Amino acid sequence: MRAALWLLALFGIASAVALFAGNNQGTITVFWPPWRVDLSLNLVLLLLFAAFVLLHLALRGFSALFSLPRQARQWRLQQKERALHASLLDAASQLLAGRFSRARKAAQAALAQERRLAALDARLPQALQVRVMAHLLAAESAQALQDRPARDAHLQQALNESADRGALGTPETREGVQLRAARWALDDRDAPAALGRLEELPQGAQRRTLALRLRLKAARLDRRTLEALETARLLAKHRAFSDSAAESIVRGLATELLSGAHDPAQLVRAWAELEPWERDLPEVAIHAAQRMVALRGDLALARAWLLPVWERSIQHPDALGESLRVKLVRALEAGLDSVDADWLSRIEAAQRNNPRDPNLQYLAGMTCMKRQLWGKAQQLLTQAGLGLKDTNLHRRAWQALAQLAEGRDDPDQAQAAWKRAAQTENP
Repeated sequence: MRAALWLLALFGIASAVALFAGNNQGTITVFWPPWRVDLSLNLVLLLLFAAFVLLHLALRGFSALFSLPRQARQWRLQQKERALHASLLDAASQLLAGRFSRARKAAQAALAQERRLAALDARLPQALQVRVMAHLLAAESAQALQDRPARDAHLQQALNESADRGALGTPETREGVQLRAARWALDDRDAPAALGRLEELPQGAQRRTLALRLRLKAARLDRRTLEALETARLLAKHRAFSDSAAESIVRGLATELLSGAHDPAQLVRAWAELEPWERDLPEVAIHAAQRMVALRGDLALARAWLLPVWERSIQHPDALGESLRVKLVRALEAGLDSVDADWLSRIEAAQRNNPRDPNLQYLAGMTCMKRQLWGKAQQLLTQAGLGLKDTNLHRRAWQALAQLAEGRDDPDQAQAAWKRAAQTENP
């Protein structure tokens, strides 16, 4: 369609020129004494047009001729700029390929080329970021080569280059350098230095997933369990881990926090630092109760911590694994001397509702033994001793039966029970 329109336009122009030129009888006379020259008006117009075209072409030619030096300079600068970017890309590629010496040489070559461009007064718009990235690549290569002095030197230069917050893109570049510095400090097992680098970040950058991951590792390395736990909670909220992984990490940190308590008051404070859903974790509650027993604290409070886990294990027997059920029984057994009537009724009701569970038989038997119900204790412990899989509980059940037999002055039964306890293999 466009070609057809152009063709029609050309036909129109040709027709107009033919009409004008064919009927134009005008002449132009040029007096140049002693000559007189008569020229057709059409010829004069054609000569003027040709002169204009020639003048325009001449001016364009002179302009191109005089711009050759400037174009040559721009071409040379462009080649240098391309070489700079090629060196920078080569450094990144060599670093990814694990050729750290070549990566460092390429990064240093990029820095040298940028300095040459700056000396020619031809600074790039991204010169600042180019220098920072080149120093960062060189520092990363030096870190891989265990050349810490060179790494620190390039790192400081990168930080100095990115210190100007008014430059375009500088904040993100500087934050990236600080995050890499924190990572290198972690590689050196220097947790305080890593945490210090992370503290230098802006508040928004400190809450990014990468920064939180680094903070979690540094806090765990520096044994700042509470800070690590808070960081793990933020990471779980940001969906940085799967649900199972987040629960496992939080569970481990909560257990570590409770283990760091050295007296009952510290243990209570550590328990108060936990979130409600963390206290409901069976491993955490059982460990807290065990720590309270080990620290000779308030056993009633320990049983209160265990109550949600106990109710869950009774309502859903398969909710807890065998090892957790054993730990729960051991934690409750440690406080049987001061157990109240409510817990006695809970233990008896649980054993009646599930009479074939050896763990409940053992716990109920030890409870009856503490209450001097010798006959029922012997019956329950004998049944438990035949069904328990945990070696410690199995040994303790037969030891209790031996003590009951000695209390009845039955040396044969006592000897047999002691023999069964001694034959239990150590775990």
